[in-house]
Formats: sequence, C-alpha cells, structure tokens
Amino acid sequence: MGDHKDQQPVRVGAAVRRRRRALELTLAVVAERSGLSVPFLSQIENDRARPSRTSLEKLADALRTTAVELLAAADPACSVDVVRADVTEPDFARKVRSLVRGHHQLHASEFTGDHDAGREFQHRNDELMYVADGAVEVEAEGRAYRLGRGDTLYLTGGVRHRWRATVPDTRVVVVAVAEHIEAVQDRPR
Repeated sequence: MGDHKDQQPVRVGAAVRRRRRALELTLAVVAERSGLSVPFLSQIENDRARPSRTSLEKLADALRTTAVELLAAADPACSVDVVRADVTEPDFARKVRSLVRGHHQLHASEFTGDHDAGREFQHRNDELMYVADGAVEVEAEGRAYRLGRGDTLYLTGGVRHRWRATVPDTRVVVVAVAEHIEAVQDRPR
C-alpha cells in the first residue's frame, strides 16, 4: 500500500469562495468578469465540478489572482497521508522535521535538540507546543513558562514568543493553524 500520492486531486472550491468573499464579490459579478456561468461557478465552489485549466485561469483573472495561487490555497481531496520517520538519519542529527506534507489547514513540526532561543515568533493564528521529551523555557507576553515532558502550551494568534531547550535532546512538537487560513481577525498592535 502506498503512503502518499504525489498528484492528489485538489478541491479548489473553498479557495475560490474565500477569495470571492474577501473581494466582496457576488457569483454574478465573477460570472460576468470570467465569462463563466453562475451555475458552473456555484458547482466549482461546492466542489461538484472541477474547472479546466482555461476556466481556472478565467476565474483567477476575475478574482484578481492567478491559477497558481488558487491551486496553492486549495484543499486536498479527502486523503490520508503518512509521513514516515527518516530512519537513515540519526535522531540527534535532525533539528526540524515537518510532520505534515503539503499545503494544509495546519502545520506540524518536530524540533529536536538545540533551538535558536533569540528568535522571536509571532504567528497570525493559534499554535500549540507539546514537549515530547526534555524541557523548554518559553517567553510569551512578558512571562516565562517552564515546560517539561508531556506539558503543552497554547498560544493564541498574535502572541509574540520565543523558546529554548533547557535539556539536551529535547523534542518539541509545534502544531499551528496555517497562515493562509483566516482563523482570527487581525488584532491591532
């Protein structure tokens, strides 16, 4: 059995709908701009029809974007994907490993060992840190948090933070809502 298909079909409908709504356009306006019918556009948005390359380009032009951008923002079709651990490389040599492949609604990474403690992060959407092994110290919103094995820390979007491993061979799993998702309203800084 295969673990992953390189050419997964995508569901572009949600990306089209998000873009259309962000521009505050009706289906009728997009139909007029693209030369495509309202019923066909509705079928695309509801993933009941897959546009041809030409139709997707017309649609992208009407939405003031590109077909490539729409495809990049598209959701993969219902799928299951296994990301295997790389057993050829020793665990201590790997610093960051992506736990999710492709362009999805969440990102998950495993950090092993030392980490750049001086680097500050501020993500648009929510994030969860889970300490699988070892210990870390996190500075967020002016407070320091010490986390040990099995502890989690939840950060809402917009929180500035930095973290560092305080024990050798620490493993931290970070799961975050993808930046392209409108999960929270941008907060004033």
